Amino acid sequence: MGVQLRILVLVNTMATVTAILRTDTLEEAWQAMMQVSAAIQPILLITLLSLFVLNPSLARISYRSGLLAVMMLAVLLAIGIQHIAGGLIGPDTSHALWRTGFLSILATGMLLGYFNLRSRALSPSFTEARLQALQARIRPHFLFNSLNAVLSLIRSDPKRAETALEDMADLFRVLMADNRQLVPLQNELELCRQYLSLEKLRLGERLQLSWHIDNMPEDALIPPLVLQPLLENAVYHGIEPFQEGGEININLYRSRDQVHMVLTNPYRLEGEHHNGNKMALGNIRERLALHFDAEAQIVTKVVGNQYRVHIVIPYRQAPNP
Repeated sequence: MGVQLRILVLVNTMATVTAILRTDTLEEAWQAMMQVSAAIQPILLITLLSLFVLNPSLARISYRSGLLAVMMLAVLLAIGIQHIAGGLIGPDTSHALWRTGFLSILATGMLLGYFNLRSRALSPSFTEARLQALQARIRPHFLFNSLNAVLSLIRSDPKRAETALEDMADLFRVLMADNRQLVPLQNELELCRQYLSLEKLRLGERLQLSWHIDNMPEDALIPPLVLQPLLENAVYHGIEPFQEGGEININLYRSRDQVHMVLTNPYRLEGEHHNGNKMALGNIRERLALHFDAEAQIVTKVVGNQYRVHIVIPYRQAPNP
């Protein structure tokens, strides 16, 4: 969706600029824009539809072959549609077909160049270090508090202390792993349960959890370490500052072709920690954009005394083992 929207915007922008440069008055520019738009919209839409249908085949060939194939397809469709729309116009207007082909090559080349530059800018070689550092963040106070909680259990409840250490090992193993690939939602949920069980050790009854996962699509693919940092925020900003604690609600469900993840925690305006939310949310928003482009969104909202984070991503299934 994001790629298609960018193509539509960029092509229409180029057409608008061309129409304006060819005219002297605003009225002439408007008429020229309408004429150019009427000419390019059928070509543009049919080309996009053709590329969507051929995408699986294009994805299997080399990059250079794919560029050539896209160029040829765009030019042939542009000339063919222009020819058909003209009702088999005479040879005296053949120059219009060549102009259409030339403009098609120019526009397609500019778009391919733009997407190549954008792909390079978002490639792991440019973003991996920054995103890995952000997603692997875990507040030092969590580590120290968890270790202290485990130490207090070693003599009184060694079995529970052993389980807590195993949870910590699993948590840090994921944090230190290569987290560029999408993972099943079920895996992220298990990681969240391990994290919350560690927080429960030290917060006790102050930390209440409400799970709503009956309609959760376990095989849905999501970026790793999306829910865990949000839960860490919920604990740090919504539970720790208040003596009486509070409840965190986790609601995961599928609606048609989308996966919804909604987290809610207590919120008070006088809290001192709320500004810290922005870094984690910015990181997650950036990672969602890298994986899903315009098809994903994250919305934060304060409703009464509750802080809510709502993430929506397209439903993609994990392959069967």
